[in-house]
Amino acid sequence: MTDVRQAAQEATAAREAPQPPQRLGLLLAWHGSVTQARMKKALSAAGLTPRHAMTLMHLEGGPISQRALADRLEVDPSVLVGILNDLERDGLAERRRDPADRRRHNVAITAAGAAVLGKTNAALDAVELGLFAGLSEQDRDVLRGLLARIDSHPDDFDCQE
Repeated sequence: MTDVRQAAQEATAAREAPQPPQRLGLLLAWHGSVTQARMKKALSAAGLTPRHAMTLMHLEGGPISQRALADRLEVDPSVLVGILNDLERDGLAERRRDPADRRRHNVAITAAGAAVLGKTNAALDAVELGLFAGLSEQDRDVLRGLLARIDSHPDDFDCQE
């Protein structure tokens, strides 16, 4: 009987003991992992990877030079070539020589790419609606502002598709 009482007292003490503070970086990483998993699932339903989706999103505003697109995406031009090869193979984007400078390529989204992007945006909207359901629009604006102030750099990022 003494062992049972002692175990009960220890369990009560453990519940009442102060919890260590949550590490903000680990908390952010955990939420980031959950968000990434949900976003990848939504993108895969549309047949896209995150890099493909981001590329199409940047093309939505109209044709852009391949060099400017690499700069916007913050990827090495050789990486962009692989992404564009995939998108062209699937009929979602196309490269054309710039009539003003035949050495340069302009990239544009195709009608099929725009349709896939529409489905992708709808899927991502649903994910974000679920993720941020507990936040008001003002809370979301504050979160955007806070995230913009975090010291992170594209060089530290590994897409791991």
